Amino acid sequence: MTDLAIIIVSHNTKADLEDCIRSLRQHPPRIPHEIVVVDNASGDGSVEAVRTGWPDIRIIALDRNVGFSSANNTGIRQTSSELVLLLNSDTIVPEGAIDRLVGALRQLPGAAIAGPRIVDANGQPELSFGRMIGPFAELRQKLLVRRASPATLKAKTTRVREVDWVTAACLLVGRRHAEAAGLLDERYFMYCEDVDFCAAVRANGGKVYFTPAAEIVHLRGRSWRASPAATRDHYRRSQLAFYQKHHPGWAPILWLYLALRGKLPRRTADNRG
Repeated sequence: MTDLAIIIVSHNTKADLEDCIRSLRQHPPRIPHEIVVVDNASGDGSVEAVRTGWPDIRIIALDRNVGFSSANNTGIRQTSSELVLLLNSDTIVPEGAIDRLVGALRQLPGAAIAGPRIVDANGQPELSFGRMIGPFAELRQKLLVRRASPATLKAKTTRVREVDWVTAACLLVGRRHAEAAGLLDERYFMYCEDVDFCAAVRANGGKVYFTPAAEIVHLRGRSWRASPAATRDHYRRSQLAFYQKHHPGWAPILWLYLALRGKLPRRTADNRG
């Protein structure tokens, strides 16, 4: 049995997926591991590229796009490792990054989930962790992301800290904690699933940590640019589902706010569900 399963969900990100896999092969973790690609019915040749270029990598080719949460759950269920790393296809893994992340998870007290420092293609850090989403915490997070200077973001990402959530762009979790939490909630097609998942793990007593000991490059926004309208719809649906689950008193207010601003997702424009 391998110690670590690296699960990469992909949907029409062939070039990024290949770069991600190359980085993993150039800088493989020292611990026994396997790479599993779960493909969400891509039409760009992603499945064929992986099968041809890396025949030893397990690929699970789905016949439809089931979303990020469901696809990750498929990968988790079809592996049996002690640890699971959820890794976006648009990431690059530097040397030693995964080993340092594993080391942090195993050493930090009570750790169930660990997320690394994430930087963009220019080396600028992202705010890849935060407080539990709520009306005020969400506003605070957005203001920090939009207005914080590079120096401020760098300062916020230079120490280990216990947090409410880390991004699923690169999220390491102990299998027993993931299974106890019921895996990722599949009502989230994409977005908010990581915050919800971390909340479920914390509810069972596990701790979530951000650690700068490991650093991952995230080429954010490439898939968003391919279909911006659909991506916005997915975000708003997930946001509404999150509030209905965690802040039901605020959900109608959010629905009304989005309706007044013309931002309701298309499937919910005539239905609050």
